[in-house]
Amino acid sequence: MIDTHAHIAATWEGAEYEGGTAGVLARARASGVEHVICVGAGGDAAEMAAAVACARAYAGVSAITGIHPHDAKNVDAALWQTVSATCALPEVVAVGETGLDFHYDSSPRDVQVAVFRQHIQLARALAKPLCIHTREAEELTLQVLREAGADAVGGVIHCFSGTAAFGAAMLEFGFYLSIPGIVTFKKAGELVETVQQAPLDRLLVETDSPFLAPIPYRGKRNEPAYVVETLAKIAAIKGMSVAEVERATNENAVRLFGPRLRTQLAG
Repeated sequence: MIDTHAHIAATWEGAEYEGGTAGVLARARASGVEHVICVGAGGDAAEMAAAVACARAYAGVSAITGIHPHDAKNVDAALWQTVSATCALPEVVAVGETGLDFHYDSSPRDVQVAVFRQHIQLARALAKPLCIHTREAEELTLQVLREAGADAVGGVIHCFSGTAAFGAAMLEFGFYLSIPGIVTFKKAGELVETVQQAPLDRLLVETDSPFLAPIPYRGKRNEPAYVVETLAKIAAIKGMSVAEVERATNENAVRLFGPRLRTQLAG
C-alpha cells in the first residue's frame, strides 16, 4: 500500500507521533504500507526541510513540499526562493500542497490565488505534478488550474471530499482524486458516489495524518497504518477485492509521482 499524503514529519506543536517518525513508519510497514509520501507545507522553510530530511533518512518515504494556502500570506521573495530550490530536489515528487481554502480564509483570497499560480508555474518548470488543497473554492480552483495550464503536469486533489460534479470535472481535466478516511464516515454519501463513478485508474488513497482517522479509529490520531481501512471501504463500494484496489492505486501513485516510487517499491 502507498499512503500518498501524510504529515509524518510535521514541525507544529502537537503533531508528534508515538515513537516518533521511526515508530509511525514501523507501524505502517507492519500493516503493509510500503511507501509514505511525507508532506511539508507549512508557512516557513522548516516544514519543507523536515519533509525532505524524512525522505532522506527513511527508506520508502518521499516528500511533497510547498506552501499551504493558509500560509500564502507569508510568501516573500526569500521564502519563494527556498520553495523553488526545495521542490527541485530529487526526494520531492510533487509541488504542494497548494491551492485555495476559503473556509478558514487564513490568508487573503487574492494572495492565495497569486501564490497558487506561482506553485503551478513552478511545477511546470520542474515538470513535477501538483498536490492540490481546495476547500469551499472548487470553481475558482478549477479556473486557476485551467488558466495556468496545470494539465501540462497533472496532479491530484488531495483529501478529496468535494462535490461529485467537481470530482468529475477534475477527472476530465486529467487529475487524480486522493480518497481519505472520510469515505468510511457514515455521512460520506456524496464521496461514496464519487468513488462509485470514478475510474479505478484515477484514484489514490491517503490518510492526511494526523487528521481524519477512518472508522474504526475516528477520534484518534491518524497515521499511515490506517490507510488499509480506506482501501477496504473503496473495495466494498466498487465490489472489488482489497488486493485489486491496492494494486491499482499503487500503480496510479507510481504513474503520477514517478520513478522514485517505482524504484523504492521494487527495492
